[in-house]
Amino acid sequence: MKRLFTLLASLAALSPLHAAKPNIVFILADDLGWKDLSCYGAPFNETPHIDRLASQGLRFTQAYTAGSVCSPTRGSIMSGKYPVRTGVTDYIPGLTSEGHKLVTRRTKTELALEEVTLGEAMQEGGYQTFYAGKWHLGGAGFEPDAQGFEVYVGDGELGNHGKDWSVGKRISESAVKFIDEHDQKRPFFMYLAFHEPHIPILEYPDHIEHFQKKAAGLPEVTAPQRPEREGLTRIVQNDAAYGSEVAGLDSFVGTVLDKLDSSGLAGETIVVFFSDNGGLSTKSAPGPTSNEPLRAGKGWLYEGGVRVPLIIRAPGVTKGGSVTDAQVISTDFYPTLLELAGLPARPQQHQDGVSIASVLRDGSAPQRDAIFWHYPHYHGSTWAPGSAIREGDWKLIEFFEENKVELYNLKQDLSEQQDLSSAEPERTKAMRDKLTAWRQSTDAYVPQPGITPPTPKKGGKRKKAAQE
Repeated sequence: MKRLFTLLASLAALSPLHAAKPNIVFILADDLGWKDLSCYGAPFNETPHIDRLASQGLRFTQAYTAGSVCSPTRGSIMSGKYPVRTGVTDYIPGLTSEGHKLVTRRTKTELALEEVTLGEAMQEGGYQTFYAGKWHLGGAGFEPDAQGFEVYVGDGELGNHGKDWSVGKRISESAVKFIDEHDQKRPFFMYLAFHEPHIPILEYPDHIEHFQKKAAGLPEVTAPQRPEREGLTRIVQNDAAYGSEVAGLDSFVGTVLDKLDSSGLAGETIVVFFSDNGGLSTKSAPGPTSNEPLRAGKGWLYEGGVRVPLIIRAPGVTKGGSVTDAQVISTDFYPTLLELAGLPARPQQHQDGVSIASVLRDGSAPQRDAIFWHYPHYHGSTWAPGSAIREGDWKLIEFFEENKVELYNLKQDLSEQQDLSSAEPERTKAMRDKLTAWRQSTDAYVPQPGITPPTPKKGGKRKKAAQE
């Protein structure tokens, strides 16, 4: 198998995909910011194992999550759809809008069983499927073992991350065990959802002393935060506990990568590393990390909330140490992994995803009209309901409470400081109209003052479909 894969990999320039099905490992971090990795220029954190992965694969500078909080993005990965289509538009169970100007609708509390998930598509395509870690897309009856994953190691077995730093270690150990025991007659699809570096921020014993000393040696910052509407944004990385969490995550990822190496499977395994939203930097008090130069963080539709690290190592396809500025989003994983696995596309399912296999092969970006976000909820980061659209270098954000928009040219203004909506009235109107039309086409709910919306219904029975 390995010899065959190596031969086919050498022909990758002539053939768009491998004839043999590669293994796939999808690694998801929780609240990891765009600047939290050394290979992305982190000024404080240290991530040698993930940096090594980047040196062996393709690093994306403009990768986006479909949500600025966890559950919407996780649902978009599993479904290939924007959160507005699945109804999982907030982290589960979300917050009420009590005491705020707008009355918002609560999010659905599960990813509907009618969705043919990425796990189910892989399983139907002959893959052995494995899931370990945080799910956050529904409770009993809606967990990974009901959504296409044959082996599920959940928090019930792993423990409570909020009190136990070693949960991540147990996730990586379960991955090692699976690699040792997997059905060698089938390729595998492994999904590892780590909790790091989500709050509460714990002190990881293997790393905390190092980062405490490192923090103590930093120069004092006179203005470590800046206002963001009703909140405060942290603008420096110097939190020792947070650094130890990121280092812990890095070591857990390293355990899995080392196992792929030692087992001889690295050359026939695609590895994807991603985060579910931006780093937590903005709250009523500053969060534990900084996404500078990106504005704000988790919960916000500014770049700090939705632009995240993405690294893909696909042997025989990606070039080691390469970097791309192609614009991609979390809905794209579904069609991309199907294509890399040699499985048929499911356009009715992953209707908002675009395969980015061409970016992996030769750097050519896929054709797409625009990228959209809709977060119609209040969040603890002090975000209030709104939507956004990115079209080329331009990004427009609509704020529902104020009935106003902001327009930025991200190529010239990555930090989103120069609002050009008044200077570019025609572009502003055209992009706002396109955003409104998209919301209408997806039946997106827009909260209104004093109007209480109905509560979404739960997903029903599973829709079995071999192909869509």
